[in-house]
Amino acid sequence: MLIFENLEVYKKAYSINQKIYRFLKHKTIIARYVRDQLGRATLSIQLNIAEDSGRFAKKDRRNFYVTARGSTFECAALLLF
Repeated sequence: MLIFENLEVYKKAYSINQKIYRFLKHKTIIARYVRDQLGRATLSIQLNIAEDSGRFAKKDRRNFYVTARGSTFECAALLLF
């Protein structure tokens, strides 16, 4: 098992990602470009958390958390769209 798979924040990001994909699969009324962007943003959260766990320098890890946080706010804005 990889380090990030044990992180609670990664598990939550994975769970939310799965819920968003199921939601988008059934909501064809939402514009395609919005669905695509929301799918990419939720995946970005998950991937940035995973990539962060492989970094040694604290400053590098912080960058990935900041990017994941930004993607979280992007998702929130898209869900209000």
